[in-house]
Amino acid sequence: MNIIPKRVTLFSGHYGSGKTNIAVNYALHLAEKGLPVTIADLDIVNPYFRTKDSAEDLKTAGVRLISSAYANSNVDVPALPAELYALTEDKSRYAVLDVGGDDRGALALGRYAPAILEEGNYESIFVANFYRPLTPTAEAALEVMREIELAAKIPFTAIVHNSNLGEETKGEDVLMMEKEAERLSEITGLPLLFTAADARLSGVLPEAFHLRLQKKIT
Repeated sequence: MNIIPKRVTLFSGHYGSGKTNIAVNYALHLAEKGLPVTIADLDIVNPYFRTKDSAEDLKTAGVRLISSAYANSNVDVPALPAELYALTEDKSRYAVLDVGGDDRGALALGRYAPAILEEGNYESIFVANFYRPLTPTAEAALEVMREIELAAKIPFTAIVHNSNLGEETKGEDVLMMEKEAERLSEITGLPLLFTAADARLSGVLPEAFHLRLQKKIT
C-alpha cells in the first residue's frame, strides 16, 4: 500500500462500504512497519460496531484498540470512551479512526475535528463501494461524501475503491466498478489511493492490477 502515513487517518463511507475492514488492515499495516498505532471505533450506532470484531488480531499485532464499552452488546447508547481524546493529544502514536457510516455516524467526529484540523497531519479517506444501494454511481457517492463532510467538519483528502459483494465477489465484479471509482476521483479532484479486494482474488485479477490491491481480513 503506497500511502505516506499521516499521524491521523480517518476512514469514512456509506454503511456496508467496508471501511472497517480497510481501517483494520491499515492499522495492521502501520504496525508491521514498526509504528506505534491506535485504532478507534467512532461509530455510536451500536448495530454497526465492527472494529472490535478484530480485537484479537489487533492485540496480537500490538495495535491498541479504543471502542465503546457497549460495542458488540445489545445496549444501544451514544457513548464514546474518554480515551478518544488521547488520539489528538498524544502525538507520539499514529491514530486510525473508523468513522461511523454516513453523516449520522460522522457526527461523533465533529468534537475532535478542531484538534485534528489544527494539527494538520491527517488523511481523511472516503471508502467507496458502488454495489451499495445508495452509492451505485460516482455522483451518488459524491452526495454521500458531502453529507459526511458536513457532519464530520473535516474535508476528504483521498478515495479508496472497495466495491464488493461480500463472499460472492468475483474478480470481474471488482474490475467492473474501477472506472466508476476513477470517475469519482475525477469529479472530486481527490486521488484514488488504491483498490481493495479480498486476497483470494489475487489469482484471478490481472497481474498489473495487483499493485492496486489491499488484502482484507475476512
